[in-house]
Amino acid sequence: MASIHVDLDNLEWRPGSAKYGATALYEGREIIENAILSDRREEGGGLALLSKVSPPPGKLVKIVAIARSDEHVFNLTGGRSTKSGQPVRAATDYTLNPEGQVHSVLIGAETLSLVIYRGESDENLSFDVIHATPNTKTLEN
Repeated sequence: MASIHVDLDNLEWRPGSAKYGATALYEGREIIENAILSDRREEGGGLALLSKVSPPPGKLVKIVAIARSDEHVFNLTGGRSTKSGQPVRAATDYTLNPEGQVHSVLIGAETLSLVIYRGESDENLSFDVIHATPNTKTLEN
């Protein structure tokens, strides 16, 4: 097999609404987009893509899924958030969701991730835009 080369400046970004439905639109704007880098599933290989999530101000994107094959996620910018929208990890973190693992993510800031599936992509259980919950913790003396 020949090497696969992709010009990142000319990627075809696909709207998330094609996969997630109308919940991937907020006020008519796509809040998740994907660009396929390679897809070798027909040959028994995997799928590599870039995923861009752009939550609306004051909102979080909540995704719940089941890994249908090992899923490797490298956050290039942004990343996971708390329920209040605060970042919980560095921009360059890595997550492995093994096949069969139910997993979820809250994203509160624009996030770009490299996602590599060993085989099939996740089965998505839900995709929601929710309000960030203000952090109400108080310090006790």
